[in-house]
Amino acid sequence: MRHKSSLHIRWADLDAFGHINNAVYLVYVQEARADFTWYARKARGEQPILADMVVARAEIDFIEPIYEGGINVDVEIYVTRIGSASFDLAYEISHDGVIKSKAMTVQVAVSMETKKSRPLNEMEREFLSQYLDPLSEAK
Repeated sequence: MRHKSSLHIRWADLDAFGHINNAVYLVYVQEARADFTWYARKARGEQPILADMVVARAEIDFIEPIYEGGINVDVEIYVTRIGSASFDLAYEISHDGVIKSKAMTVQVAVSMETKKSRPLNEMEREFLSQYLDPLSEAK
């Protein structure tokens, strides 16, 4: 299963080359991740989850530029790995069904008291497992 968010491309997202600036893709990934763990869950009457995580790593592959503002892009998220205190998320950013970029982030669950990593709890593991890509799990 994948989580899908729709994000609006603002005029300010475009750079001097007339395409979405590379740094903005991390904002799209962040917004989609917040929807995945917080806003979409609240809209369904569920408790937000994994609010106490940090990004330990991020990488983006730029496949095809987006030259237009004022449109929406889709961001699909799925889980590729669940560790003891961390997990990996994969993202596909597309427009009109064409993948424009792919991203990956590593999140680490953090104790808000100690500011150090903490183990994922059973509820978090269960949530993440719903989105675990079986092909990634086999690697």
